[in-house]
Amino acid sequence: MTHIPGIVITGASGRMGQMLIKTVTDSDQARLVGVVERKGHDWIGQDVGTAMGGQALGVVVTDDPLEAFAQAQAVIDFTAPEATLEFAALAAQARCVHVIGTTGMTDEQIAALEPASRHAVIVRAGNMSLGVNLLVQLTKKVAAALDEDFDIEVIEGHHHHKVDAPSGTALMLGEAAAEGRGVKLVDVADRGRDGITGARKRGDIGFHAIRGGDIVGEHDVLFAAPGERIVLRHLATDRAIFARGALKAALWGQGKDPGQYDMVDVLGL
Repeated sequence: MTHIPGIVITGASGRMGQMLIKTVTDSDQARLVGVVERKGHDWIGQDVGTAMGGQALGVVVTDDPLEAFAQAQAVIDFTAPEATLEFAALAAQARCVHVIGTTGMTDEQIAALEPASRHAVIVRAGNMSLGVNLLVQLTKKVAAALDEDFDIEVIEGHHHHKVDAPSGTALMLGEAAAEGRGVKLVDVADRGRDGITGARKRGDIGFHAIRGGDIVGEHDVLFAAPGERIVLRHLATDRAIFARGALKAALWGQGKDPGQYDMVDVLGL
C-alpha cells in the first residue's frame, strides 16, 4: 500500500477534468486512481488516457462515484452544483478529502455541504490559484482603507463556454470588498445594469461579466473616486494554475480534521 494519496477526478471529459488528470498523472506526490463521468457518457468503460487521445493510463472511466471514491484519499471536483452536492455526500461516506472548484453554487447549496463537512475535509474555493487568493486579500485590505467615496466595480472575463455569471472568483472578490467595508455583499451587490437605471448608488459593489473566445480568466477590481482610480488585476493565461492549486489543496487536506476550508487556509494566507 503506497503512502502517496490516490486522487479521483470527476467530470473527466471537461476542460478542467482533462487538465486535472494530466496534472495528477504528471505529479510524483499523487496517484490517479479513478475518473468519473455522468451516466451514458461516451467515455464510460474506456481507459481515460485513450479517451483523451493519448496513451492508456490504466484507469477506466466509471459512472459509479462511490466505487471510485472508496479507493481514494481525495476527490477533485470541478463539475456542476447538483453533482457536487451528490459527490460531497459520497466523499464524506468514503472519508475522502473533497476539493470543490465548482462555481455557480447558491447560498442554499453551499449550506447543504455542512452535513458532509462533519465527516470529511472539504476545501471549496471559487478560484484555486495563488495569485487570485492574494488578490482577494489585497481587495479586502484596500476596501477597508477606503471610504464610500470610492466606488467598487468587479470586472471579469472568461471564455464563451462558461455557463455562470458573475464568476465564482468575481463573487469571492466582491465578498472580500464587502467584508473590508463591514457590510454584507447581498445588501450592496449590483449585478446588472440595462436601460435607464438612475445614478449609481453610493456604497454599491458592481459586477460586470465579459464572455468571449478562449479567455481563461481575467479579473479586475476597480476603486474609482473623483480624480483617481485604483485597479487590482489578475490575468490567468493557462488553466493549469487552477489544477495545480486544486492538487495542492487535495494534498494539504490529508490528515486534517473534518470541516470546511478554503484556499486561504491551504496557502497559509
